Amino acid sequence: MKTKTTSRVLATTLVTALAGVGLTLPAAATTGSAPEPAVKPAHGTSHSRTLQADVDAIMKTGSVGVVARSTGPRGSRTATGGVADTVTGEAARPGDKFRIASASKTFVATVALQLVGEGRLSLDDTVEHWLPGVVSGHGNDGGAITVRQLLQHTSGLFDYTRDFPVLSGKTAYEAGRYTTWTPEQLVGIGMKHAPNFAPGEGWSYSNTNYILAGMIIEKATGHTWQQEVTARVIRPLGLRHTLAPTTDSRMPGRHLHGYSGFGEPGDPIDVTEFNPSAAGAAGAMISTTADLSRFYQALLGGRLLRPAELTAMRTTVRAPELDPGWAGARYGLGLMEIPLSCGGSYYSHGGDIPGYTTRDGVSADGRRTVVLNATGDGSTDSSTQQTQNTLIDNELCT
Repeated sequence: MKTKTTSRVLATTLVTALAGVGLTLPAAATTGSAPEPAVKPAHGTSHSRTLQADVDAIMKTGSVGVVARSTGPRGSRTATGGVADTVTGEAARPGDKFRIASASKTFVATVALQLVGEGRLSLDDTVEHWLPGVVSGHGNDGGAITVRQLLQHTSGLFDYTRDFPVLSGKTAYEAGRYTTWTPEQLVGIGMKHAPNFAPGEGWSYSNTNYILAGMIIEKATGHTWQQEVTARVIRPLGLRHTLAPTTDSRMPGRHLHGYSGFGEPGDPIDVTEFNPSAAGAAGAMISTTADLSRFYQALLGGRLLRPAELTAMRTTVRAPELDPGWAGARYGLGLMEIPLSCGGSYYSHGGDIPGYTTRDGVSADGRRTVVLNATGDGSTDSSTQQTQNTLIDNELCT
């Protein structure tokens, strides 16, 4: 959904234009909201003040609520700002759940690469091999697109969220927010359009790629992508507040409410409840800053993938479409690589969905992570994106 600036929209790594489709159905057994683990002291009060100051800066750009967590070898620090719910006035808390949108893609890519490591899938398999006839028409050819190109956004396929009626405004959102969509229907929207380029001949962010990846996971395993993510990632890592929902529009337990005006005049609306089938494997998940930190630490630390598959995930290509939000961005298999101001780079996968913005950063060895979520539309210029980037850069460069 394009209620932000151009840079914000291009940055929508979650559901690029899908700034309007949610997630919400517990895939794990957890439905309550257990207390956040005690926060260990980290690098001293001055660094804690810096994190809080950066959260305050994000709040000043128009966010409703912000939660942030910075984790390193010496422990974790959290900072919050604003409210979780504008009706009750409850303050945002470190353990509040939120919709992570396109950050879901890293979970899905991880499962796909685990299947590659098990010999049940190949990155060079074609889409046609797994999903005969699904990618066809208007110049689309599933026989010419590989699994690697889906995960890397080099397939050329049109992003279905750019022609998704639910995201066209407040009225359309409220009318369609509870509609259940099948993956085939979402891919079908993309197939009504010609590809952006021939497979492998460019880079363009497309949520259609990951809807297809979720379908391939189901074909290869006999289980939905939600079931595989839960069994292979959520449960083994003990991510008690992370959900891979199917059609439940609610978020269980304590959570941040999302708000969006969809770029229209008047007050924003509460967009918290949303049928996550509209986002599917491209962005349906729910989590917390603590759980996302644990996931990215485990992933980059080598606990979820074998060396060959982790290397494949971290092998990136230039993604110039993302430059307005992240100058010099590169993209691997479900992971972005972003330059640091202090030299080197970090890995990331943000997500945007109406009402929610997730940003994160993790060092190459997985020892340091930063995760934040901001609710509301933020600024009408690039200041919200810039302040979010600054927070992550400051934490990883400290």
